[in-house]
Amino acid sequence: MPPAASSRPRPSASGGRPPPLPSPSTLALAASAGCLGGAMNALAGGGTFATLPALIALGLPANLANATSNVALLPGAAASAAEFRDELSPVGGIPVKALAAITFAGGLVGSVLLVLTPSKAFDFIIPWLLLLGFVVMLFGRSAAAWLHARVTIGWKTLVVAQSLLGIYGGYFGGGVGLMTTATYGLLAAADPRSLFSVRTLMLAVANLAAALVFIAVGLVVWAVCLPMLLGSIAGGWLGAKLGKRLSHRLVRFWTLLVTAATTAVFFVRAYG
Repeated sequence: MPPAASSRPRPSASGGRPPPLPSPSTLALAASAGCLGGAMNALAGGGTFATLPALIALGLPANLANATSNVALLPGAAASAAEFRDELSPVGGIPVKALAAITFAGGLVGSVLLVLTPSKAFDFIIPWLLLLGFVVMLFGRSAAAWLHARVTIGWKTLVVAQSLLGIYGGYFGGGVGLMTTATYGLLAAADPRSLFSVRTLMLAVANLAAALVFIAVGLVVWAVCLPMLLGSIAGGWLGAKLGKRLSHRLVRFWTLLVTAATTAVFFVRAYG
């Protein structure tokens, strides 16, 4: 079991020696969850819904689990962003570099907010964040299309929305990819496929900002983060391969099933 009782390292009773290595079953669960999370992110988003429950099942408090999950999934997000870098283009007239700067600043704010949130409080907050992510996955694109047919919003609102997306991405991030797609579709009148590259870059930027803060303050439990990180890289590659063969409906159904089950479990855990 990984040393997850607090967000700060503590001296051990054995004269300051490092804690024992995680068991093979712990490493296997972390790697498997990372693989599933990486595949989900590559297919449709929502990888946090796979990695976060696994880390909590391994004994990590919710805030440490969220920070560790963020860092573990970062390489996959960065690799995806690099793969689609040639497709980057401005959104709603705002240059990509400006959007990235806004997202990075928001990610820093969100991650600091997580650091300041007591673990017990986060236990009660996290089910609602999961529910928000699930609702966005379920209705995000159709809601954006419905609103865009009735509402016209300018670039200033897009800047505000991007700031909020960055903060949410740094604080939690579950479902933020679909939130970004829905927001861009509403505010910039762009189709989802054309937004894939810039959306993926914004996810990677928010994750990077949060990872810097989480690592600096010691919220990452590396004993389980590293196998999960390796698993997420493998899962991202596998998800990209499967994405070319699986139907969109099947991928969407599986993603919604996982997110719904995870959300229900966390509500029972916090309020049951």
